[in-house]
Amino acid sequence: IMCAVKPDGVPQLCRTDEVGELCVCAIATGTSYYGLSGMTKNTFEVFPMTSSGAPISEYPFIRTGLLGFIGPGGLVFVVGKMDGLMVVSGRRHNADDIVATALAVEPMKFVYRGRIAVFSVSVLHDERIVIVAEQRPDSTEEDSFQWMSRVLQAIDSIHQVGVYCLALVPANTLPKTPLGGIHLSETKQLFLEGALHPCNVLMCPHTCVTNLPKPRQKQPEIGPASVMVGNLVSGKRIAQASGRDLGQIEDNDQARKFLFLSEVLQWRAQTTPDHVLYTLLNCRGTIANSLTCVQLHKRAEKIAVMLMERGHLQDGDHVALVYPPGIDLIAAFYGCLYAGCVPITVRPPHPQNIATTLPTVKMIVEVSRSACLMTTQLICKLLRSREAAAAVDVRTWPPILDTDDLPKKRPPQIYKPSNPDMLAYLDFSVSTTGMLAGVKMSHAATSAFCRSIKLQCELYPSREVAICLDPYCGLGFVLWCLCSVYSGHQSILIPPSELETTPALWLLAVSQYKVRDTFCSYSVMELCTKGLGSQTESLKQRGLDLSRVRTCVVVAEERPRIALTQSFSKLFKDLGLHPRAVSTSFGCRVNLAICLQGTSGPDPTTVYVDMRALRHDRVRLVERGSPHSLPLMESGKILPGVRIIIANPETKGPLGDSHLGEIWVHSAHNASGYFTIYGDESLQSDHFNSRLSFGDTQTIWARTGYLGFLRRTELTDANGERHDALYVVGALDEAMELRGMRYHPIDIETSVIRAHKSITECAVFTWTNLLVVVVELDGSEQEALDLVPLVTNVVLEEHYLIVGVVVVVDVGVIPINSRGEKQRMHLRDGFLADQLDPIYVAYNM
Repeated sequence: IMCAVKPDGVPQLCRTDEVGELCVCAIATGTSYYGLSGMTKNTFEVFPMTSSGAPISEYPFIRTGLLGFIGPGGLVFVVGKMDGLMVVSGRRHNADDIVATALAVEPMKFVYRGRIAVFSVSVLHDERIVIVAEQRPDSTEEDSFQWMSRVLQAIDSIHQVGVYCLALVPANTLPKTPLGGIHLSETKQLFLEGALHPCNVLMCPHTCVTNLPKPRQKQPEIGPASVMVGNLVSGKRIAQASGRDLGQIEDNDQARKFLFLSEVLQWRAQTTPDHVLYTLLNCRGTIANSLTCVQLHKRAEKIAVMLMERGHLQDGDHVALVYPPGIDLIAAFYGCLYAGCVPITVRPPHPQNIATTLPTVKMIVEVSRSACLMTTQLICKLLRSREAAAAVDVRTWPPILDTDDLPKKRPPQIYKPSNPDMLAYLDFSVSTTGMLAGVKMSHAATSAFCRSIKLQCELYPSREVAICLDPYCGLGFVLWCLCSVYSGHQSILIPPSELETTPALWLLAVSQYKVRDTFCSYSVMELCTKGLGSQTESLKQRGLDLSRVRTCVVVAEERPRIALTQSFSKLFKDLGLHPRAVSTSFGCRVNLAICLQGTSGPDPTTVYVDMRALRHDRVRLVERGSPHSLPLMESGKILPGVRIIIANPETKGPLGDSHLGEIWVHSAHNASGYFTIYGDESLQSDHFNSRLSFGDTQTIWARTGYLGFLRRTELTDANGERHDALYVVGALDEAMELRGMRYHPIDIETSVIRAHKSITECAVFTWTNLLVVVVELDGSEQEALDLVPLVTNVVLEEHYLIVGVVVVVDVGVIPINSRGEKQRMHLRDGFLADQLDPIYVAYNM
């Protein structure tokens, strides 16, 4: 007896015009699977039922695993196999039918007849069709692509279903069953693991993923009148917080006596002439150079004479300081202050890479309108070399002064600024979006900045601090050059470039000098995590001990990289590093340091937020490990004298606690404005003097351009009040608006890096509404095409976005600046100018 039953659910008999699973009842069949009672029940003991629910026979039927129908006159028609049944968007498709359609498109030219696998993979809560075929060795890539696109059209028009992925693999590479057919489930497994190694791939997520959530329609914000009651916005406390007060100045504090750093240095040279302020280490970890208060003062005097006599500079002239990280840079900076000039620190060109690094130097010198350039003899030669002449026009440089041979005399008098609001120095840096901006720092802001850091980190002359940062801009420059002179503590300077030859240099110095506070950058932390991972035992034997470290602060201008700081903490826990010692700081163009983890005060907290809510500019806290959760670490304690408010970037109204908005800052050490912006003129003054549209409309705030939120924690601050934690989510100008939602590149990149073990780095950007994903492949080139479906899948699943282009490149192609930040805009320019030299570019149709 044979019958056809419905393919899923209760085994109900099909009608005569329905296709179902064929079942057979006969004496000559097997009765069970040996030792598999569950499968036996499901396969050998089926009792087909009529529509009323009565069994049609007292004997069990056996499932054949074949799809078909019972025709007239006792004929049985087989149309396919059960395991080739796919349910896409509620409609059933049979793999054999799709194979037949694919083969009907001039089959014999390009692929082998019996070697096509069709299966479905589940993406975004629905099954999607994948076709894998073996390609004939003699067909060209051009032919294959034409064939693939015709197959896609054929299947779409005949079966009304879009194909998600069509892959061609080299001949004889698909896994086979014992009888010589293609092993479907194994092929599917290889595809999902990224181990299929196709030679051609065509993804069509646009046509077949039709169940994406609807794009977001933005709702108008509630107007000011209905919202503001005292310190509440729409029922929540206004999101504002401030660091400790800078107000209480003790009588003996030099902050009252001296407004200017140049005066503090003179006072230190008189009162504690032999106290060492700076120690520079070389790559062997020995002291390369050091400066006492009086040595620094005398060198600064000689440099001031040189500027006046050889450079013929007036006070207020700008001077570019092009020095390697070290003592010369510091002396030249104070020499400029003594002469009344405005210093600009510039990273020197890289001798092995002049063509790309020299133009940046030249641009900063020009844009900052420097009247002269001070540097060492070595760099002088480099700037005048033939390679330099090939990169830029050398004749247009301003006069170059070489400070290796200094005059012997002292200046007639040391310049004293007439007003604390005069310019002290210019801080130039290139943002992650590839924009060069210089901000103005006044004398008052510089002193307030140093004082704020002194209070937060409890710095005084008997302390030692290890600094492994680039000293050219932002907080790195302030810690390297200014803080020691202000607070009198000794700075142990470790140039990050030395770590490339000896990765353990920084940690060995921290251990050797028994340092309690140290500062580094993410690139330094990454170097240590990657370079010293296997060496912790041998370092322990060398006596490396990190148990005295109270704070290890990463200086950055981005969301804290929680995975990196955690793996660093975990790795060096065996060497005594306290798990809570590692924290981050946060600063940006308008204010070089807004938060910084000090010595006292609560440990930094971590919260988990719902990534889907973030895309709608909302903050929803969730449990750790829940789906779509994203860990965010607090960016350090808000510095003394700094006030923060979270504002809506569009309406400029204040937001409530735990609402996502732009971080605005008001403090005595805000920069006083852009000196110049190069690359994007739309940034106007409102970065530095914005007012809220309602509420406190008097205070002048600076806009950081970063999205974040404030949250009142259960912890208490040093002054006994509840502690407000600031969480940075990402830069506004890096964020991508797709389908009405706001995405931060780092979130998509994190998902992609997790997708396959061979992806070492990833960067994303948009290009004409398409999302472009660039991945660095650390593996053989035959793995390159495996990454395309995996990357497309993971971005669809986790972010509801369709990837337009997947670019697979070699390791090291994604540009990263000296602070360890990805420069996605440079990458985008390189992609559009066709300069990436990729291994493979997949345009998803």
